[in-house]
Amino acid sequence: MDPPRTGSPYQPAIEALESHPEKKFYNVSKLGGAKYDTLPYSIRVLFESSVRNCDGFLVKETDAMNILDWKTKQNHVEVPFCPARVVLQDFTGIPAMVDFAAMREAVRNAGGDPVKVNPACPTDLTVDHSLQIDFSKCAIQNAPNPGGGEQKPLARLSPLKPPLRKPPPCRGHSGCRGPCEAGRSPGPFPAQIENTPILCPFHLQPVPEPETVLKNQEMEFGRNRERLQFFKWSSKVFENVSIIPPETGTAHQVNLEYLSRVVFDVKDFLHPDSVVGTDSHTTMVNGLGILGWGVGGIETEAVMLGMPLTLPLPEVVGCELTGTVSPFATSIDIVLSITKHLRQADVAGKFVEFFGSGVSQLSVADRTTIANMCPEYGAILSFFPVDNVTLKHLKHAGFDKAKLEVTEAYLKAVKLFRNDESSSREPEYSQVVQVSLSSIIPYVSGPKRSQDRVAVNNMKSDFQACLNEKSGVKGFQIAAEKQNDIVPVQYEGNEYKLSHGCVVIAAVISCTNNCNPSVMLAAGLLAKKAVEAGLEVKPYIRTSLSPGSGMVTHYLSSSGVLPYLSKLGFEVVGYGCSTCVGNTAPLPEAIRNAIKQGDLVACGVLSGTKNFEGRLCDCVRANYLASPPLVVAYAIAGTVHIDFDTEPLGTGFNGKSIYLRDIWPTRQELHTVEEERVISSMFKELKEKMEKGNKRWNLLEAPESTLFPWDLKSTYIRCPSFFDKLAKEAAPPRAVENAHVLLFLGDSVTTDHISPAGSIARSSAAAKYLTSKGLTPREFNSYGARRGNDAVMTRGTFANIKLLNKFIGKPAPKTIHFPSGQTLDVFEAAELYQKEGIPVIILAGKKYGLGSSRDWAAKGPFLLGVKAVLAESYEKVHRSQLIGIGIAPLQFRPGENPSTLGLTGREQFSILFPPDLLPRMTLDVKTSTGKVFSVIALFENNMEITLYKNGGSLNFVARRFL
Repeated sequence: MDPPRTGSPYQPAIEALESHPEKKFYNVSKLGGAKYDTLPYSIRVLFESSVRNCDGFLVKETDAMNILDWKTKQNHVEVPFCPARVVLQDFTGIPAMVDFAAMREAVRNAGGDPVKVNPACPTDLTVDHSLQIDFSKCAIQNAPNPGGGEQKPLARLSPLKPPLRKPPPCRGHSGCRGPCEAGRSPGPFPAQIENTPILCPFHLQPVPEPETVLKNQEMEFGRNRERLQFFKWSSKVFENVSIIPPETGTAHQVNLEYLSRVVFDVKDFLHPDSVVGTDSHTTMVNGLGILGWGVGGIETEAVMLGMPLTLPLPEVVGCELTGTVSPFATSIDIVLSITKHLRQADVAGKFVEFFGSGVSQLSVADRTTIANMCPEYGAILSFFPVDNVTLKHLKHAGFDKAKLEVTEAYLKAVKLFRNDESSSREPEYSQVVQVSLSSIIPYVSGPKRSQDRVAVNNMKSDFQACLNEKSGVKGFQIAAEKQNDIVPVQYEGNEYKLSHGCVVIAAVISCTNNCNPSVMLAAGLLAKKAVEAGLEVKPYIRTSLSPGSGMVTHYLSSSGVLPYLSKLGFEVVGYGCSTCVGNTAPLPEAIRNAIKQGDLVACGVLSGTKNFEGRLCDCVRANYLASPPLVVAYAIAGTVHIDFDTEPLGTGFNGKSIYLRDIWPTRQELHTVEEERVISSMFKELKEKMEKGNKRWNLLEAPESTLFPWDLKSTYIRCPSFFDKLAKEAAPPRAVENAHVLLFLGDSVTTDHISPAGSIARSSAAAKYLTSKGLTPREFNSYGARRGNDAVMTRGTFANIKLLNKFIGKPAPKTIHFPSGQTLDVFEAAELYQKEGIPVIILAGKKYGLGSSRDWAAKGPFLLGVKAVLAESYEKVHRSQLIGIGIAPLQFRPGENPSTLGLTGREQFSILFPPDLLPRMTLDVKTSTGKVFSVIALFENNMEITLYKNGGSLNFVARRFL
C-alpha cells in the first residue's frame, strides 16, 4: 500500500503525529468536524479510507462527503472502499492466483508486459483448507479410503521425521494409552512447550508426537504437492504476495494472530488496518478493531489489483452490552445469545458495532469469537473499536512499546479509540439492540440450524420433542413405539448399545472457538478433571481436536491439559478446516450399520459455526453446535439425551457417579491458568514459526519463471479460458437471443448447490474427466482442492446430488437438453448447447446464491455458457460475483415469478441489453411462446455496468495493462 496519492484534494489535512512528529496521517477528525464525532467508529474507518485514496476517478470527493453525511445518506448511496490488505485461503486463493498467472499470459499475448501484472494490495494466502482427517484415534489402525477404489498400503512417513516406533505398553498404569515406559512420577504436572514431546498424563514421561498428526500431514503434502508448488511459484514471482504454508493455521486465525497490524505504518505514514478476505470468517479481526469482512474471489482479485470495493453505505446497528456474565456461561453462550438478538433485530446487510459497559468485560478473545459469528446472523461485520483491553492484548501479542505508543496516539488523534471513562457521548446508530450479559445461560444450537438454540438444562426434553415432531427444520418424526429402541453393536471386542441421541462425532474444530483461550482451556481442564475422576469416552465416537493454529496447541500443551484431551480421544489431528467442511473420516462400519438398522437419530457435537444437515456424515441426522467443554462433556456422556443437572456423565473410580458440576472448571481456575500460561512468549515463538515455515515447505521446489510453465497433463493447475477473447477495447454487450433454460431452480439455492467443495462423486462428469486422465477414485481429491483446474470445476458446477431442478422433479445433478429431449448431467447438456451455439439462462426463486462466498459459483456457470440468471432475489455477494464474471443478474418484478407469469422453463428467451444500460433499468424479456414480461437489471451503480460491459472485472483489469 502506497502513501497518500499525489493530487488528492485532501492533502492539506495531512498532519504530523504530536508525540512522534516523523509520523504523518490524515487528520480526518478535524476534516469532518462535528459530523465526524457522531459517526459510528466503523464508518469513521470508511471515511478515512475515502479521504486517503481520493483520486477523482475511482474515489471521488463526493464519495467522502457522502460517508461524512452517513446519518442522512445511509442505504441511499454507494461508496467505494479501499482495504489496506487482502487475506486468501487456499480453496479460494488458488483460483485467484491461477487467474493472475493466466492474466500474465494473456497480457503477454496481447502485447503487454506480463511483469506488471502483480497485486497492488498486500496479499497473504494461507494454505489451510486442504487438511482432511484421514486418521483419528479409532481409525489409525484401519486407514480410511476417502477417495474410494481399491485399498492401497499406507504411504511411508516423511523422511524429514523419524518413523514412529511402537514402544512397549505402559507398565505403571493400566489406563495409560500412551507409550510411556516409566512408573508413576510424583509432583505436579509440569508446563509443556510446543514442539517438545507430549507427556504421559500419569507418569510425566515423554511420548512421541501423535501419530495422527504425522499421518495427516503426510497425506496433505502428498495429495496437494502440485498445488503447493504453484503457491510457492506465486510467492517467488508476484510482488506483494506472501504464502503461509500448511500446518500453520486457518486463514482467519493467522489473520488474527500474525497478519493484523491494527495501524499501518508505511514509510512513516499512518492509517487504519483494514482487510477483506475470501473466507467468511475474515470478520474475526473486527474483534481487534480492524474493519474487515469476507467477499467473493472475483471482487478480491479486483482489490488485489488496486480497485476499490463498492458497497451501499450501510446502516450501523449499535449493540449495547450491559451486566455481568454468569460463571457457567462461555463466550460461545454469549455468541449464541447475541446471535439470537441480532437475528431478531434483522441486521442482514448491515454493520454491527458494540458499545456499553459490558464491552470492557470481554477479552479480545471473547470479542473475536463474537465477531467471527456475524455471518451466521447475516451482518456484514461486527465491530469492536480499539480500547484499553485491545492495547493490553497487543502487548501480550508481541507489539513493542514504541509501536504500541504510536498505535494509541494515532487512534486517539483520529478518534478511533474507545474509552469508557471518557465524557464524550456514544456515536449515533441506525438502531440500538440491548443485550444483558447477566441473562445469558449455557446453550447449544441444533439439531439442524445454528439459529435454533437450546438451553443445556432443557436439552433432554428438547431432543425428545424433536423425535416427536414432524420432519422439518427440527423434527425427525420417530414413531412413539420406536423412540426407546436400543441397538446392540460389537466394536473392538466389546458390546455397546446405541439409541436415539447417541453421540458418534465429537469435534473441537478450527472455527470460532479456537481463537479463545478461555474456551479451549475450559475443555482441557474439564478433560483433566474427567480423567482424574476415572471417566472415559467410548472408542467408537469419532473424536478430534483440530486447532486453528499452533498457538492453540501451545495454550493446551503449556497449561498441561493436552494429554488429558488426548486420553479422552481428542488428539490433535492437524491444523486447518476439517470436520466443519465435511472432511471427517467415515464412521466405523459396524456403527454405521447399527445406526441404519435401527433408523437411529445419531448425533454430532462440534464447536463450530455451521451445522447444516448431512454435512458431517450422511448417517448423522442431528448436529449440535456447542462450546468446546460441552463437546467434551457430551462425548463422555455418549448421548445428548441427558439432563446434566440430574443424571451423571458416567461412573468414575470406585463406582462413584460423576456429574458435570463435579468437573466443570470455575472462572477463577480459567483466569489463573490464562494468566500463568498464556504469555507473550507464545505469540513470539509462533510468529517465528510462521516466518520460518516448515521443513516440507522449505524443501519444496518450484519454478521461478515470469510466466507459469503450465503442465498440459496436470489435473490440478490449468490455464483458464477467461481471457481467450481479451482485446484492448471491450465489445458492447450482446443481446441474449433464443436462449434455453439450463436449470429451473426454486428458493434458497446455495453456493454449495452451484459449486460443491466436497468430494467428487464417482458417477459425476468431473470423475469421468479425471478417470480419462488416468486417475483412480482414490486420487480424485475434492472439488475444493481442484479449484485451480477449470475443466474439473466447470464439470463440478451444479453437480451437487441435493440439487433440485424442477425439470427433473427430484434431487439430482441432472437437466434436460431440450433440442434432443435427453436427460443429461448438467455439464453434458451445457456442452451440447455450446456446440450448437445456443445460449442458456437459469430461472430461480428467492435468495439465489445463498451461503458461503464462492467464486466458482459464478465462474462455473459462466464457463457453462450461462448469459443471465432470472431470479426473484439474490444473496448480495453472489449477485456481485455474477457481474464480476460477466453474467447478468436479472430480477423478476415484485410479486412476479415464473409461476405467476406462467413460465414452464421449456420456452426460449430473448433479452436485449441497450448500449445506454443504467442501474436497475427495466428490460423486456420475450419468449418463444409470444409472452413478454419485464425484469430489473440488478446493476447497482455505473461501475458494475462498466465491469459487465467489459466481460467482468478480470478482463476490465487486464485491459489496464495493454
